[in-house]
Amino acid sequence: MSLKQNLHNLKEKYKGTKFEQSFNALHTFLYMPNITTHSGAHVRDAADLKRVMNTVIMAMIPVLLFGMFNAGYQMNGQINGFENTAFLSLDNFIVGLQKILPLLIVSYGVGLGIEFIFATVKKHEVEEGYLVTGMLVPLIVPIDLPLWMLAVAVAFGVIIGKELFGGTGMNVLNPALTIRAFLFFNWAAWMSGDKVWVHGAVDGVMKANGVDAISGETILGQLAQNKELHHSAYDMFMGFIPGSVGETSTVLILLAGLFLILTGIGSARIMLSAVIGAALMAFFFNFLVDANVIVEGSKFYSLMAFEWWQHLLVGGIAFGIVFMATDPVTASQTNTGKWIYGFLIGLFSILIRVFNPAYPEGVMMAILLMNVFAPTIDHYVVQANVKRRMKRLKLKTA
Repeated sequence: MSLKQNLHNLKEKYKGTKFEQSFNALHTFLYMPNITTHSGAHVRDAADLKRVMNTVIMAMIPVLLFGMFNAGYQMNGQINGFENTAFLSLDNFIVGLQKILPLLIVSYGVGLGIEFIFATVKKHEVEEGYLVTGMLVPLIVPIDLPLWMLAVAVAFGVIIGKELFGGTGMNVLNPALTIRAFLFFNWAAWMSGDKVWVHGAVDGVMKANGVDAISGETILGQLAQNKELHHSAYDMFMGFIPGSVGETSTVLILLAGLFLILTGIGSARIMLSAVIGAALMAFFFNFLVDANVIVEGSKFYSLMAFEWWQHLLVGGIAFGIVFMATDPVTASQTNTGKWIYGFLIGLFSILIRVFNPAYPEGVMMAILLMNVFAPTIDHYVVQANVKRRMKRLKLKTA
């Protein structure tokens, strides 16, 4: 009996049972079901939810692989010296794989498990939305985050952040950022400061060798504490710096953004306007420093004096703009609304980053804030268009 016939028999076996949707999800995981419309289709397009999600995942894979190499590079570099550590070494990749693979397994295992349970109980199709969220979550958390914390946060994000609203396409907030926000507000010490990067892994190895541990805090953390930076702009752009798994390599994130724009998945309006908003806010802070409105020694001086264009290279701002601000469910839908939505995300990201030195990062809160206001933005954009058309109609009929 052929594989095709076996699958057909299994499909008939589970048809009408409570496990039908779970079987269909596994059956059609990598290809489209052979379901066609029996009447005229209103939209003829090759794109569907599965293809959209797979395209975003493809854009994230280079960032994920780079994060694995960088994890090992940061760890081995702190032990052996960065000048003696080759970035693209197998040892670096193995160290990163050992740290990041468990995060991926827990993220997908818990998240998809909950999705299957809800699909079985509610008897609806398993939604593919978590395929992207499951990849995003390990990329926006520190590699030493305890797995039980990640499991609890993922369960919260899927159940409260998504399923409670009706599932994929109905959620108000970005699910991945909802998970990160839950982690941030419950276990802040694990999400910022000297535990952000390789603190746990390096600390144990260094103590075993009788060497003092070196803090793995991010560049933003160093700036907030007025410490001298030891990373060049080139390192920041390429990604040879500490940070959460997927946020370090700006060049790969830019390439991923271009890929998403060219494939029609990501919104160029949101990405460009967010960069403009962030750049203008950071430039304004630089202006205040240059005009001596903010003097050296002031509480926020280091983050304000940090070059405006370098603000775009560090922290999670680039990753957030490309992969999460452009979420088609939680972002603005109108073209004008996308410009406003993206601009405010960039502006608030830098504003929160500078004035929140205890945890100097702002893109997460900025995106979540604008997720809430996205429908309001679209409402006023639509109303403005209606008013303009009504005025034109009155002029024509006058």
